Amino acid sequence: MKKTELNGTVARARIAPGSKSDHVGVVLHADDGKEYVLRRSGGNAFRDTELEKLVGKAITGTGLTTGQTFIMDNWSAKKAR
Repeated sequence: MKKTELNGTVARARIAPGSKSDHVGVVLHADDGKEYVLRRSGGNAFRDTELEKLVGKAITGTGLTTGQTFIMDNWSAKKAR
């Protein structure tokens, strides 16, 4: 895991298609061109109402990245560009 600050836009997307974990979740389309599954430190991995409030907004978040998952511990949001 690596401490990271990322900027991007939050959206809903299908996560882990075809697996037992297949679900629609919240992702971050980062400004670096990558897509990260978005999680909140201490939040539910499958449905987090706090993260769902961010859908459609541009954010700057800090937290840990592990593979394609970004586990945020802090963020600031503004309307999407």
